[in-house]
Amino acid sequence: MEKSPVVQIAKKVCPAVVNIVISKDMPKLRGFYTMPFGGQQVMVPKFDKRSKQRIKVGGGSGFIVSPDGVILTNAHVVADTKAQYTMVMDHDEASKFPIKIIARDPIHDIAILKIQGKKQFPYIDLGDSSQLELGEDVVAVGYALGEFRNTVSTGVVSGLSRFIQAQTGMKRQVERLRGLIQTDAAINPGNSGGPLVNMDGQVIGISTAVVFGAQNIGFAIPINNAKKDLEELKQYGHVRQPFIGIRYIILDEVVQKQNQLPVDYGAMIIRETLGEHAVVPKSSADKAGLKEFDIILECNGEKITVENTVQDVISKKQIGDTIKCKVLRNKKQTEIRIKLDEKK
Repeated sequence: MEKSPVVQIAKKVCPAVVNIVISKDMPKLRGFYTMPFGGQQVMVPKFDKRSKQRIKVGGGSGFIVSPDGVILTNAHVVADTKAQYTMVMDHDEASKFPIKIIARDPIHDIAILKIQGKKQFPYIDLGDSSQLELGEDVVAVGYALGEFRNTVSTGVVSGLSRFIQAQTGMKRQVERLRGLIQTDAAINPGNSGGPLVNMDGQVIGISTAVVFGAQNIGFAIPINNAKKDLEELKQYGHVRQPFIGIRYIILDEVVQKQNQLPVDYGAMIIRETLGEHAVVPKSSADKAGLKEFDIILECNGEKITVENTVQDVISKKQIGDTIKCKVLRNKKQTEIRIKLDEKK
């Protein structure tokens, strides 16, 4: 009986898929005491704040992309700067290594890590996500729920260039992700950061999100975004991002009515809290002459809305590019050209 090609793909891919364990130093548990609550006695943990113990607080998936131990995963998997991260292969303590975060790309939810250990590691080849077609067979691999290693699920490419808003990271921030691959291959919590591969066993996406309450709707970041980050890391030593240097809110009909504004779309430049700048000093926006309470209506002919923000436009540009913005200032429209600098 001829075996499914997925069997060979699993044999090729699984050895390079890793579990990323997130740990933090927490006060030691010294026991429990009781206290009255709601007419009952409840057990309350007692901690010794003077001594610490390392506790596992979370986990995710990742995959090795070079024999010297470079790992790709989601930025939200390693978002906690105060946590410690280790890599485990096959739940084998002998295959447990500390990992260093080399770069984060929060715009695309990508992180590049490096295993701290002198060893040759199995790795997966990267494919070309620009060649994906609707209906193409794909395989997702990861540590489902952080426990079930090398969970393999199959499906197809259900959609391309999807846009979602997702809660990510330990603090459940809302992130906007564009250009995603939609798949019906099962992606579960803990699979974040794992590879989505084609039938040649090449990675074409990084699993990132699932829609709860729906069936068989998952999303992956196109691998070409990560390939660009890897190239920039190799060339410049860090991941470069174009930066405009403004804080803003997106206008809609509700915000317009509440504040009696002249338009119901665009990005109004405004500081979020006292003591911060609406326009970052010496930034691209500052050099171009943008001011607080300016409303950016369009960038390069694209209308600025909730679905298409200034950041969405900038993310498609390169450092050094110039964008033309239609700006509303004191009820008069003007055009301002902004040359994009690198985010420091």
